[in-house]
Amino acid sequence: MSILVIAEHDNAEVKASTLNAIAAAKAIGGDIDLLVAGSGCGSVAEAAARLDGVTRVLVADAAHYADQGAENVAELISSRASGYSHVLAPATTFGKNVLPRVAATLDMAQISDIIAVESADTFKRPIYAGNAIATVQSADAVKVITVRTTAFEAVGEGGSASVEAIDAAVDTGMSSLVGRELTVSERPELGAAGIIVSGGRGLGSGENYHQLLEPLADKLGAALGASRAAVDAGYVPNDYQVGQTGKIVAPQLYVAIGISGAIQHLAGMKDSKVIVAINKDEEAPIFQVADYGLVADLFEAVPALTGELG
Repeated sequence: MSILVIAEHDNAEVKASTLNAIAAAKAIGGDIDLLVAGSGCGSVAEAAARLDGVTRVLVADAAHYADQGAENVAELISSRASGYSHVLAPATTFGKNVLPRVAATLDMAQISDIIAVESADTFKRPIYAGNAIATVQSADAVKVITVRTTAFEAVGEGGSASVEAIDAAVDTGMSSLVGRELTVSERPELGAAGIIVSGGRGLGSGENYHQLLEPLADKLGAALGASRAAVDAGYVPNDYQVGQTGKIVAPQLYVAIGISGAIQHLAGMKDSKVIVAINKDEEAPIFQVADYGLVADLFEAVPALTGELG
């Protein structure tokens, strides 16, 4: 049994999400090939070869993979998938963009967002915003799977995989990258942060969000997050969003400020190790999942908390 894991990277470094996808592949069992599709991505291949559990690193280095366009990457994966029992990618924006195209091309049913491996053909995945867990068995010849990264412990280094160059697939020419706007921050990346300070609509405005939450996040060395309500209200950009339609996170500490706890938000953060909630509404659903809850006016409580941290 051979498994193909699709590496998420930026042509310079392997993204942390790839390490979780490899862990899921190890749980399935079998030889693991890691596919690196990019342009000038030699350093990615070298780092990937050192990852625990990887048998081979397959490198497709071509100009039309520079921007990780879903159409071209999916074409490459589809052309090689028949030799594998499973094709895995992290359930990130990248994986969610690429793998459904692969599944459709292969005429296979994708299994999305798995959180556990029962056997080589049986997996668990959350449904109904995480309120129920479905056990899914697949009889497809190639099982196309996205992996919820927070559900699998990232693999470390210690491997010595071979690196093999492969031919690129044809450039489909279906899309091209016009531009990319990136939020630059000195704080940790939201999806990989150990501590997250997250704000909701209760903050009232984007100005309040930044004035109250940024000093607290800086004291804690935390990433900043937000509920969908705060994002929709324009307080912060979309890439701050935590929840079912945002980023799925599981930090050591999640501080929810002015967040009521809609089911869609809880689906994205309830696996956090410790959850602290500050909200003036004692009936807010967030308190049902919080390890520590403070019923208070956030405009008084947050500055006081920040001051106590020194």
